[in-house]
Amino acid sequence: MSARPTDPRADTAPRRTDTDSWAKPVERLAVSEERSGGLASTVAGRRVAGPLQGFGQMWQKTFRMTLPAAAGVTPEEVITTWKAEFPTFWPKGNTFYAPLAGIQPGEVALLSVSAAGPVKLHTGVLVLYADREAFTLMTPEGHMLAAWITFSAARTSDGDVVVQAQALERASDPIFEMGLLLGGNRLNNRFWEATVRNVAARFGAGDAEVTTEVVCVDRRRQWRHAANVRYNAGIRAALHAATAPVRLVRRRP
Repeated sequence: MSARPTDPRADTAPRRTDTDSWAKPVERLAVSEERSGGLASTVAGRRVAGPLQGFGQMWQKTFRMTLPAAAGVTPEEVITTWKAEFPTFWPKGNTFYAPLAGIQPGEVALLSVSAAGPVKLHTGVLVLYADREAFTLMTPEGHMLAAWITFSAARTSDGDVVVQAQALERASDPIFEMGLLLGGNRLNNRFWEATVRNVAARFGAGDAEVTTEVVCVDRRRQWRHAANVRYNAGIRAALHAATAPVRLVRRRP
């Protein structure tokens, strides 16, 4: 792992190529009625929350793998496949419920991830941006991270294709910040390394090395956002699990 300084504005910000590739501004997230179960309850009605609205130290994390020119694929093919098969590239034990319309600007996806010990963290993401060579997801209130996560593919001067996942992120609240400091950051890195490796394997390059770069962009904690803890999806999931026996008894005739 290296920690070479980079300019996050240059590397992380989605490219402004087409206004139709951007999600339209929304006050609060909406989830379709077909998906209004327990997962949706931690997403519906939430605002999106990027790194500026988060609590913890800000990190830029970049995960890359190279597909050799001999693979014969284009950046556009990689991104088309990545969007269409996104759930299959996640590490086992984690679930991505893709939007019914696919990964398109403005769509909301639901997630169930192993990020809170034995309790699953149920949350979601907004598709902030999507074009032929990149797409960006943005987290809502309550997610472990307040983040922009951009997935992209680009051709090098040698004809190779670089597959990349890059996040600009903060822990969303003090509890999640503590969890990241106690090993969550390491697990988060492994998650995206495995994801990028799975994408590369899809195109026959699963044995290539993942290059990971982690840079602390801002060491300050934004105490004015400490109250984000009221939306903490981990706490809500733990309470839901703890009260399951009570709900079961109440449902009995």
